[in-house]
Amino acid sequence: MKSKFIIVGSLILLLISCGSSKNAPTEAELAKLEQLINSKQIIIESDWAYPQATMAMQQVANSGLLLPGNNAANISLVGNYNFLKIKGDSITSYLPYYGERQMQVNYGGTDSAIEFKGLMEGYKVEKNKKQGYNISFNAKSNSENFQVFITVSPNLKSNMALNGTGRFPIRYTGNAKAITESDKD
Repeated sequence: MKSKFIIVGSLILLLISCGSSKNAPTEAELAKLEQLINSKQIIIESDWAYPQATMAMQQVANSGLLLPGNNAANISLVGNYNFLKIKGDSITSYLPYYGERQMQVNYGGTDSAIEFKGLMEGYKVEKNKKQGYNISFNAKSNSENFQVFITVSPNLKSNMALNGTGRFPIRYTGNAKAITESDKD
């Protein structure tokens, strides 16, 4: 009987100790992140898009148009060209958009992706509780205004949310890095 309590107690302690350990960011990761944010020379490439799961997106998923592994709420962008580049006060992007539009698309459908090329407005950076940074700003595409919210973690993982005036919100996750010579225009 006593051995059963010892075994059960050991298992509980093992589970608690495994669940409570977190990988704290190193000083090198924090310094690299701070340097990246302060440089304002950032490029983000996304791996996943998370459109708002609406009835229309569910109908697209049910039609079989999405590749295997994708559904109405998450779409893989691996292998698809996409980026968001912050260079000083300028913003450039090409982000594929999945979701509902709230206004008509221009003739020829040339504004289906979210494309920025110009200056940011209201650029703000704040350090968050998880030792990462929150970046927010407003940007304009050809015919639409967007509020952009980006979170960059110490491991350089990014989470980006875009709210447009003519589209349902969408979120992207991926990786942030410093702009290199091969990334420059």
